[in-house]
Formats: sequence, structure tokens, C-alpha cells
Amino acid sequence: MDTALAPDIIRRRRRRTLAAAAAALALACAAAWGINRAAGPSVSLSDIAVAEIRRGSIANTVSAAGVVVPEHEELVPSPIQSRVAKVHAKLGQQVAAGELLLELDDRNVRLALDGIREQIAQQDNRILGLTLDMDQKRKQYASAIELLELDLQSTRAKRERYATLRAVGAVSGEDMLTAELNVQRTEVQLRQQKELIEDNRRSTASGVEGARLQKSILQKQLDQQRILLAQTQVCAPFAGMLTSLAAEEGAAVAVGQLVAKVSDLGNYRVEATLSDFHTRLLSPGQAVRVEQGKQVLAGRVHTILPEIQNGTVKLLVALEQPSHALLRNKLRVDVNIVTEQKTNVLVADSGPAFNGKGRQAVFVLRGGTAHKAMLDIGASDGKAVEIAGGAQAGERVIISDVSRYKELDSIRIQQ
Repeated sequence: MDTALAPDIIRRRRRRTLAAAAAALALACAAAWGINRAAGPSVSLSDIAVAEIRRGSIANTVSAAGVVVPEHEELVPSPIQSRVAKVHAKLGQQVAAGELLLELDDRNVRLALDGIREQIAQQDNRILGLTLDMDQKRKQYASAIELLELDLQSTRAKRERYATLRAVGAVSGEDMLTAELNVQRTEVQLRQQKELIEDNRRSTASGVEGARLQKSILQKQLDQQRILLAQTQVCAPFAGMLTSLAAEEGAAVAVGQLVAKVSDLGNYRVEATLSDFHTRLLSPGQAVRVEQGKQVLAGRVHTILPEIQNGTVKLLVALEQPSHALLRNKLRVDVNIVTEQKTNVLVADSGPAFNGKGRQAVFVLRGGTAHKAMLDIGASDGKAVEIAGGAQAGERVIISDVSRYKELDSIRIQQ
């Protein structure tokens, strides 16, 4: 016959069973944790860049490549096709305004000057000859007029005498008609001589005016050649540094070829080049940040050049500190043109995790896990981005490149 177990024995057995179950559960949890630890994706906090979302200001910018150039420089072209006769300066030399830099061979210009002077002298001789000829003909016509006036007086006297005699029948009608015709003939000859004087005067005046006009044209050509002769003495247009020079004596130069360039290296501006895709966003007066390393210089868009070459547009930037010690001729800089300014918005430091504007997946840290979230990315100035939606101030996001985890919804973060 079975004997009933004592209550103490039953309690001890129950405690052992519960302890065994608890130990088994703890072992199972530890095993699951170990498996998850070994197989689940994780990343060390030290291997990623994290930024905190905060409120602040941000400028939407367009990036461009820039080069520092002198604010004032002048190119001196060759005025003629010639050769370098003599060089008086050296490249990189500081020159004063008007200082002689080099001389061009001016023999052809001097020959042209002599030829034009000879043509001007010919026109002067032509004017003198026309004037003398007019005076001579005027004297001839004047003498002929004096004789004709005497003849006219004689014929008129004869006509009056015949008229008196005709009244008493002493002269025939034919003689009277002849006397009358002689008077008319002499009057016509006298009028013709007077008209010849006027015609000769007008003809001579026209010839003289033509010669004077030709002389004026030649005089202008002479002045131009004198200017060219002066320009063969190539001088510095202003005080500055000689940054380009045709320094080889005897070298041939073409018309318009650069023979010297003087630059003011005390003040600079920036020439920026960017894609013509951004042309609609640009306007004169926009704020500009010029960056070289960690140094940032402020400026403004001064001029947007209208010509587009190879899909790029060029603009000129005026700097607030054009004589800053950082600036050097031909120094390459980064140019950020501010197209929009926003204040009191959510921003985060920029990084490879962000890809332009729009809605995109970013990992947000919550506890020890980074969860994928869709954020609306707005303006960017190259250093920070606007978080237009999808997150709140104080949250932290991964801004480094985590593209290898793009298929995952979460990542464990190891401290």
C-alpha cells in the first residue's frame, strides 16, 4: 500500500523543478542573445559620423570653381605687324605708369608717314595750282569784258546815230537793222564772258574743296600713323607688376598680339565657373562665400557674363576684402553662391548620407539602435542641410556613408 509523501518533500521537489525551468529559460535567452550578437548587423559608434538635429539658420548655395585674378589689369596688344626691336623691362618687375617696357620695329610706320606727308603736299600743290589758274582766267575774262564793253559803247553810239539819220531818210532800213544786230551781238558776248567768270569760279571752288577734303582724309591717316608710331614704344598703362611680356628680341608679333600685361596685385576679385543649369538661380548682388582651406572670404556677385561656353557660365565676384593676405594671383578657390537664406529651421551637419534635395532614407539613432527613417532634405550650404520633415530637434542621425546597410531597416550600434 502506497504511503503519502510529506508536504516538505513535495515543496522541495517543486522548488527544484522551478529552478531547473528558470535555468533552462536563462540558458535559452543567453543562447538567443549570442546567436543574434553573432549574426545580426552592427556597427561601432566610433566608425560612423553622427550629427544632432538642431534649430538654426542655413543658406541654400550653388557651388562653383573659382580662380583669383587681379581686380585691375590691362593687356597691351601690338598695334602693328612687326618684331620686337628692344626689351627694356623684365617679367615680374614692378613698373611705374608710363615706363617704357619694350620697343617694336617702327620702320614701316615711318615709311607710311612719309608717304602720307607727300600726298598731303600734293594736295596743297593742287589747291595752289587751281587757285592760280582761276586767277589767271579771271584776268583774261576781265580783259575780254573790258574790250567788249568798249565795243558795246561803240555799237550803241552807231545805232543811235543811224536812228537819227533814219528819221530823215539818210540811212536805209537794212543799215539800221545791221546796227541793231551788232548791239545785240555785243551784249550776248559780254554776258557770256561774265558767265564764264562765274563758271570758272564755281569749278575752281569745287576742285579746291575736293582737294581740301582729300587732304583732311590724309591728315586723319597721318594722325593714325603718328599714334601707331607712339604705340611702338610699349609703355606701362599704370603702376603695377609686369605679369606678361614678349621678352625675346627679334620675335615677330602680329597685329593685336599680346606683348605685355600689367596687373595690380594689391587688389583681387574672383572669376567663378559653374554649370549653365544654375543660370536661372543667379543674379547680380547675391552673397558669395569664397573658401580656401578653412579660410572664408565674403563677397558679392558683380557681373554674370552673358556668353555660355561648353555648358558653363562665368561670373565675376567682388570681394569685401580684395587685398586680403590669403589672396594670390591664379589661386584656385571654392565659391559658394547664396541663392536663398533660411532662419529658425531644423538643420544637421552635412555628410555622405545625404544626396541632394528631396525625400530620402536616413538612419536615426534611438537607444542602441539606428532605425531607417524617411527624411525630407531641403536647402544645403555644403556644411549643413535642412531637415524639412521626418525628424525632430535633438534626434541624432548617421551622416557618414552607410550605403552597405541600405537594405536593412535597423542597425545595432556598439558603444
